[in-house]
Amino acid sequence: MLQHDNARPHVARICTQFLEAENIPVLAWPAYSPDMSPIEHVCDALDQHIQQCVPDPANIQQLRTAIEKEWTNIPQATINNLINSI
Repeated sequence: MLQHDNARPHVARICTQFLEAENIPVLAWPAYSPDMSPIEHVCDALDQHIQQCVPDPANIQQLRTAIEKEWTNIPQATINNLINSI
């Protein structure tokens, strides 16, 4: 089963015909629905914190370390608020 956001490219005739021809069921989903995944908002908050790091991470290992540090510093209350806002 496929879920998409009903954006124009996803519901174009050629896409719809392909899905039907391949017998791929599509989950009914309202167009322009609000983001139902709190992880997207958590990732945005994480990104904002990473961008404030001084000095900027200079390589992949430094970036990974910064992400892990900031991830563990996200207050549980923030995550709860994001979940409750859905």
